[in-house]
Amino acid sequence: MLLGGTGAYLLIPGVRTALGQGSPASPQPTASGHPSRSAAPVPTSAPSSSAAPTATPSAPNIYAWLPFSQSDLAKAAGVTEAFGAAYDTFSYRESAAAYVAPMRNLATTELTGSLARGYSTLGVASQRTKQKQVSTATAVINSLRSFGASSLIFVVTINQRLHTTQGSSPGSSQWAITVVNNGGTWLVNDIEPAQAGNT
Repeated sequence: MLLGGTGAYLLIPGVRTALGQGSPASPQPTASGHPSRSAAPVPTSAPSSSAAPTATPSAPNIYAWLPFSQSDLAKAAGVTEAFGAAYDTFSYRESAAAYVAPMRNLATTELTGSLARGYSTLGVASQRTKQKQVSTATAVINSLRSFGASSLIFVVTINQRLHTTQGSSPGSSQWAITVVNNGGTWLVNDIEPAQAGNT
């Protein structure tokens, strides 16, 4: 009640002034014939009841709630996009070792070994050579699907341009790429079609 009363007290002089009922231009006589004395002039405008500035709440630091820092997230995202681009960049002239070489600092040994074996699969390799396939790719993260204490799963779109003996054509596909924190270094340890889950 005290706060409400104080607010009303501060506003009343302004209301009086707005209604033309402020202090007159000349003193008015009293019953004794002498001008009335006023201790202080009536203010001509109302003091604001919110004169004291209010503190603006700061945006919450969401990273205080997460098991990784903003820097960790940026590093993991960088590794993910670099890996995604390397994953679909290859040439029929390359060996399996040459294909996975750009990924060695981006992925676990187990994953690069698995990718090298897949690249060398007879049917896949012969088709690549027959068509003289050369592919270049870029990758962009669409979203963060899930995270744990030391792992993140990103949904990534890989845009590819494939050149063959029959010409060149663009392609696009979505993947779920998992990165894990290995002693402070983020490495990809799994890649699956996005619709497959990769959870």
